[in-house]
Amino acid sequence: MRPFSFVHAADLHLGYEQYNLKARREDFVRAFEEVVEKTLELKPDFMILAGDVFHHARPANVTLENAIRNLGRLRKAGIPVLTVDGSHDRAPNIVTGTILNPLDTAGLLYHLPRHEGASWRSGDCYVYGIPNFRSRREAEEGLPAFLDIKKPKPDPSRFNIFVFHMAIDVPAIMRSHPRMEAEATADLIPEGFNYYAGGHIHTPWQVPFKGGLLAYSGCTETVSYEDAEVKKGFYYVEVDGDGEPFLTRIELESPRKFIVLEDDYSGLTPSRITELAVEAVRRADEPGAVIIPILRGVLPAESTRREIDLAKIRSAAERALVVRPVVQMRETGISDEVIRAIFEGGARDLKARALEFFIEFFSQRYPREEAERNAKLALSLLSPLREGDDEKVRRMLEERLLEG
Repeated sequence: MRPFSFVHAADLHLGYEQYNLKARREDFVRAFEEVVEKTLELKPDFMILAGDVFHHARPANVTLENAIRNLGRLRKAGIPVLTVDGSHDRAPNIVTGTILNPLDTAGLLYHLPRHEGASWRSGDCYVYGIPNFRSRREAEEGLPAFLDIKKPKPDPSRFNIFVFHMAIDVPAIMRSHPRMEAEATADLIPEGFNYYAGGHIHTPWQVPFKGGLLAYSGCTETVSYEDAEVKKGFYYVEVDGDGEPFLTRIELESPRKFIVLEDDYSGLTPSRITELAVEAVRRADEPGAVIIPILRGVLPAESTRREIDLAKIRSAAERALVVRPVVQMRETGISDEVIRAIFEGGARDLKARALEFFIEFFSQRYPREEAERNAKLALSLLSPLREGDDEKVRRMLEERLLEG
């Protein structure tokens, strides 16, 4: 086998105007520009972008122009870019399709799922890619059908790569991401591949998988404050003459600094919480940084989250780009005893218990009838939220607002 190399990157989220700031949108572009610069220096045989190239299925013109310019640099250097769609840039519907399709037509990238056999071959390498499936149900129904229509054909005489964008239920990985739901079980993923190139999980991973190597390259900029401590970058993979992959982690220098300030303020009054959070922000203030104060704990009786002066906390820094408080304080309107009574009924249906909890929660603030309406809405939002159907969530909330 002739030795070769490739770049594996994912989760660029181009066009994400985080916190409604133009500067953050430009940060994501800058990170991709650095990925391109480093790729041009490495001179790989090809590049893989494993989904969420864009943050929206319909990116703004300025985002699209930046992407075209940088993809054009790779094309000019003779480096093919192979893609699959992610949960953010997947096709919103059959009619419009994903923005990755016209970029494919323009020759700026090669969108694997739309091509015959969902594959690409070059020399001793075979690359196969699947579309994104947002939920376990979608994957269980759609992935076998896709694999049946566009059958993967890994060749034992070649180095075979499987490209995807979703969380696979691998215990070693999912234990480290307890809040993430795996979209696919391992048995849904075909065997016979040497390298499984993943996107969607924003932390880099390398684990043995089905006789090959499963790798998540991680994100290239901070998409959520939960990614703040993750070193941003991508993998440079060198395959030797025996078909063994050797991964080098290429870290990026351009991502903006996030400062997460996490404290437990249990038992303190809202005014004291505000005072302490302001002091913490002022101590952490740094030019250009994003500061995230996370306020955890339980408020005293009769106190509410609304009494915490978030405006004062946001304005406490003078040099940071932005301060974005995250309030995770629990009000004591619902006692621990009530919560346990609701959720410890092992034989009762979880959906019924959740509805009871929501009713109890909203009854602290609204008349019974309105509390029940709000509780039913909250319960109905869980499924589309879990499936990432933001449009349905937005529509349901708008309808509730119109009802008054």
